[in-house]
Amino acid sequence: MNVEIVFSPKKSQDYTIFIDSDFQIRLDGRVAIVTNPKVAGLHLQALLSHLVADEIFIITLPDGEAYKNQQSIDLIHENLFNHRFNRKSTLIALGGGVIGDMCGYAAATYQRGIDFIQIPTTLLAQVDASVGGKTGINNRFGKNLIGAFHQPKAVYIQTAFLETLPSREFAAGVAEIIKMAVMFDRDFFEWLQCHDLHEDEHLRYAIKRSVEIKAEVVAQDEKEQGVRAVLNYGHTFGHVIENETGYSQYLHGEAVAIGMVMANMLAQSLADMRQEEADAILKLLQRYDLPTSYEIDSVEQFYQAFFHDKKASDHAIAFILPKGIGAYQIRQDISKDQLLSVLREMEA
Repeated sequence: MNVEIVFSPKKSQDYTIFIDSDFQIRLDGRVAIVTNPKVAGLHLQALLSHLVADEIFIITLPDGEAYKNQQSIDLIHENLFNHRFNRKSTLIALGGGVIGDMCGYAAATYQRGIDFIQIPTTLLAQVDASVGGKTGINNRFGKNLIGAFHQPKAVYIQTAFLETLPSREFAAGVAEIIKMAVMFDRDFFEWLQCHDLHEDEHLRYAIKRSVEIKAEVVAQDEKEQGVRAVLNYGHTFGHVIENETGYSQYLHGEAVAIGMVMANMLAQSLADMRQEEADAILKLLQRYDLPTSYEIDSVEQFYQAFFHDKKASDHAIAFILPKGIGAYQIRQDISKDQLLSVLREMEA
C-alpha cells in the first residue's frame, strides 16, 4: 500500500503524509536528525540510505518521557548553534511522539522557526503525534504545557518500523486509534471490533483511516480553538495520571486508555452514554492489554490538577466526552460534585 494524504491546514502550507512510500528525501543545506539511542540503533541506517543532504548531523537525546524537558531542547539548540545551522537548515525527527514533539519545538524556536520533517517510528506517533503540528515539552506542572504549533514539511510513515516495536508501545498506539473512532467514526469503531490490528493489512488500514480523521479535524481547526480539542478525549484524565506517576509508570497511550474509561464514566453519569457502549470500548481496550483502571490516592488533589490542563479556564474545566460512539461533546459545565463522584469510583 502506497498512500499519500495531502494535509491542508488553513493557516499553514500544505504538506504530504506518505504511508509506506518508497521515499527519497533530498534537502539543501545542513540537516540534523534528532533521535534517541534505541531508535538510532534500529532505524538510523535505513533513514540515511533514503536521505541526501549537504551535511548531516546526528543529535541523540536520552530515551523517555522523563527527558521531554527544557534541558533536551537546550541540547538540540546548542548542537545547531555549534554547527552553524541557519534558516535554510532542516531538522528530522526520527522516533516516537516524545522525539517528534521535542524536535518540532526546537525547530519552531530556533531562529524563530526552521523546517522539520517527521519520521515516526511508533504506532502512536504514526497515527497521532506526528500529524498536526503540535510540539512541546513537559514541566513539573504538567504535560505539554510549553510548546508551539509548528507544522512539519512532510511526514513519512513506514509500517516496517513497527516490526521492532514492543507490545506495550504497540498497544499504546492502538489506544489513540480507538480514540479517533469513538469520537468521529462509529463505522470505524465497529470495524475495529471485528479486525485484529496485529495483522499487517488491517493495521495499514487503521493507520490510514486514523491519519485521515486527524488531518480532516486539524485542517478545520489548526490552533485548537474548537473541534481539534476533541482529539483530547481521554487526555484530561490521562495527563493527570501521567503527572502523578512521574511519567514513568504508564506510556502515554496507556494513560489515555484509562482516561477514556474515566471520561466514559463521566458521560454515563450525565446520561450521555449507554452502559453497553462503555462496555464495548472497555472490551476493545482490554483486547490489546491496555490498562483500564487507576487507584487515585487523593480525589481532591486529582481534581485540582485538572486546572493545569491547557483547556481549563480560571473556573471551568473543558471535558471531551463521548455522546455515544461516533459523536462527541465539549462540556464546561461539569460541577465539582459530579466530578468527585466519578473520581471516588477509582479512589484507592
